[in-house]
Amino acid sequence: MSRYFTEDHEWIDVDGDTGTVGISDYAQSQLGDIVFVEVPDAGRSLSKGDEAAVVESVKAASDVYSPVSGNVLEGNPALTDEPALVNSDPEGEGWFFKITLSDASELDALMDETAYAAFVAKL
Repeated sequence: MSRYFTEDHEWIDVDGDTGTVGISDYAQSQLGDIVFVEVPDAGRSLSKGDEAAVVESVKAASDVYSPVSGNVLEGNPALTDEPALVNSDPEGEGWFFKITLSDASELDALMDETAYAAFVAKL
C-alpha cells in the first residue's frame, strides 16, 4: 500500500485501484477538537479537487477535498457517532471515505510521506 498527501493536508492510502482518504495529523491538530464530520455517500462521483466531505471543530469548519477522481465506495460510518476519531487516529480509523480511482496517474502530482513532512516543516 502506498500513501500520498496533498498540500491541503488530505492523505490517500492506495491499494490497487482503491484509495482510502482522510486528513493528516497536522490538519487535525490545526483544527482542534472535531465535533462533526459529514462524509460523501457511496456512489458519488468526484473529480480531483472536488469538495468531498466537511469537518467541523470547535475552532472552524473545513472542507475535505478529493485527492483523486473516482467513485465513492463508502463513507466512514464510525465518524457519524464518533467524530473525535479524526483527532485520536487521523491517519487510521479516522479515515473519511474510500474511492475507486478512475485515473491512477493523478497520484503523480501528490507528495509522498517524506515530501509532505518537509512541506509541513516549512509551515
